[in-house]
Amino acid sequence: MGIISALKCRECNKEYSPRFLYICEDCFGPLDVHYKIDTTITKNTFESRSDLTYWRYFEILPIEDKKNIVSLNGSITPLQKADNLGDSLGGFKNLYIKNDSVNPTFSFKDRPAGVAVSKAKEMNLSAVGCASTGNLASATAAHAAKANLPCYIFAPSDIEDVKIVQALSYGGKFVAVDGTYDDANRIASVIGDSNGYGIVNINMRPYYVEGSKTLAFEVLEQLNWTVPDVLVIPVGSGAMLNAICKGFEEIMNLGLISDISNLRIIAAQPNGCAPIVDAYKNRSNEIIPVEKPKTVAKSLAIGDPGDGLYVLKRLRQFNGIGEKVTDSEIKNAILLLAKSEGIFTEPAGGVAVGVLKKLIEENKIDKDENIVCYVTGNGLKATESIADLLPTPSSVKPDIRLVSAMMH
Repeated sequence: MGIISALKCRECNKEYSPRFLYICEDCFGPLDVHYKIDTTITKNTFESRSDLTYWRYFEILPIEDKKNIVSLNGSITPLQKADNLGDSLGGFKNLYIKNDSVNPTFSFKDRPAGVAVSKAKEMNLSAVGCASTGNLASATAAHAAKANLPCYIFAPSDIEDVKIVQALSYGGKFVAVDGTYDDANRIASVIGDSNGYGIVNINMRPYYVEGSKTLAFEVLEQLNWTVPDVLVIPVGSGAMLNAICKGFEEIMNLGLISDISNLRIIAAQPNGCAPIVDAYKNRSNEIIPVEKPKTVAKSLAIGDPGDGLYVLKRLRQFNGIGEKVTDSEIKNAILLLAKSEGIFTEPAGGVAVGVLKKLIEENKIDKDENIVCYVTGNGLKATESIADLLPTPSSVKPDIRLVSAMMH
């Protein structure tokens, strides 16, 4: 690998030369980036590098010239051994949290946004943008600022205020759509295509999703190239889950790991917007869109998920499970993770931890399995989501005796 060989249709396998194209001209299926196999790549190729960003995996990312890389210099994120959480869940000794809440804009979206904006720069596009439920808005705007490109954000008007403020602070031009994410997505698609803008998660999507697969590369390297048994992944559009699976497949094709057949994928969704999990539970190949998502996990509130059918395929491929949790379970999982491991996640991470807890209680995950649970965003982006569960601090006069009495 190392050099893009083609854009390849997931449905009919037609191949195209790498360019500004995102759907197959024959069957309208999505296109994926494929690479030329580079047999000189070894584990040491990556391990020996001083570059501690996800760009250390340059040979299997879709940028042809390193001078076009737009990087915010965020380090590889922690894979935290979660012993306290594992104990509280019943004695799980091999539980890890992949903590992407510490990225430069505080969510995993820095990965796909960074790759897509870099590719837009390489293609000499005049502007970038995105349709977003919040986190991608910030990530795209920040990378656009670094690349000195105009950035247009299309998002539902009811997303968390802090996410709007964050995106605006980077200079993004914000279009607050009075509707759902799917409404914002439709408008962004038309505007992007008509103006030739790189809408990172729409017309740049083949390149954009490549960033998310680095969540597989890092986990493998951090586990000394041992394939985990179980991955718990929060799901909105499904793009991240599919990309992570692609990442494991590419590392196997390079010969750096021998087998991924025992890997089990768990797709986690919130109860108020779980079209993929509902299809899984109904044993259906039809994703029925949720017209009006209602969930505290707003970053996962994508009623018509673009990669939904491909998530179902991945669950079948990897002996997977689809599960959902209520708002109450999400909030309690946020606090459980924070109090046990010192990791404060937004509701999407609470969805993953909540589903993990639920499946453990249903004896669907074994104690001896190596488990990686993906936490994708920072809790400071959605503090209002758990405010009703927290005690209200009371003031006290600056008197030692009064304060001491409060300590008991």
